[in-house]
Amino acid sequence: MEQKFPLPPFNLETAKQKVQMAEDAWNSKDPARVSLAYTVDTEWRNRSQFINGREEVVQFLTGKWQREHKYKLKKELWAFTDNRIAVRFEYEFHNAEGQWFRAYGNENWEFDKNGLMQKRYASINDVPIKEADRRL
Repeated sequence: MEQKFPLPPFNLETAKQKVQMAEDAWNSKDPARVSLAYTVDTEWRNRSQFINGREEVVQFLTGKWQREHKYKLKKELWAFTDNRIAVRFEYEFHNAEGQWFRAYGNENWEFDKNGLMQKRYASINDVPIKEADRRL
């Protein structure tokens, strides 16, 4: 059986560990690696997009990182309970035209008993920034 440690129920230490693992995976910009943290039938809402299953996650992330150049992400634990974690995040990237953005948002995560994320709901806002104003 496929497992992704740490497993729920989470405590402060394991919730922080799960958040750091997610940050590290997303900063790798490797869609296949990132997708392995999710259940095969994972359910996402990312902004206005609805994504279902690992295959769609890989397709989504492949397109994302083709458009978002020099992507860098920072996640912060916001709250946790049992098998759920809420995070606050920000990331920076530039588009093909060279315009930099900082994206802010919140994610709500729900995990199965094997530590795989079965639900991910993300609310995200982009703010254009100057390259000199980058923080990440």
